[in-house]
Amino acid sequence: MRIILPLVAALALTGCGQSMDSIDKEMARREAQDAAMAAANLKTGKDFLARIAKEPGVVTLPSGLMYKVVSASDPNAPKPPADATVKINYEGKLTDGTVFDSSYDRGTPATFPLSRLVKAWQVALPMMHKGDTWMLYVPAELGYGTADMGAIPPNSTLVFKIQLLDFNS
Repeated sequence: MRIILPLVAALALTGCGQSMDSIDKEMARREAQDAAMAAANLKTGKDFLARIAKEPGVVTLPSGLMYKVVSASDPNAPKPPADATVKINYEGKLTDGTVFDSSYDRGTPATFPLSRLVKAWQVALPMMHKGDTWMLYVPAELGYGTADMGAIPPNSTLVFKIQLLDFNS
């Protein structure tokens, strides 16, 4: 989307007599603006994670993924294997609290193959027992990274509440 708008603008401006040089400058300006925003998001996320790491009950994995058990089920309950399809309730937020997706809001749990989820979920869900609810604090590189996902800006640190309802292999 960020590339399409400048291209449409370029075509419109070319028709109005604007030079390609001014169009190139505008595109470079927008790319620099996007890069600055992505860098700011990365810094904001790192600062957020540094604060979260100090909270009681938060566990930091070697990958940088952090989690906190909100509600633990039976410690003998099964855990999903890495190739499972999971049925979960979840809510995803940006670090400012903006909700970008929620199965709770839809009133219907979601079902996903683990292999098609962001890396953070691929790491965390096989550690969870069926019935557990966890908070995940996800560094950008374990979420969507530098991709612009619309409601999720590039380099965003993400916060998820996930309840593992069921799974099958």
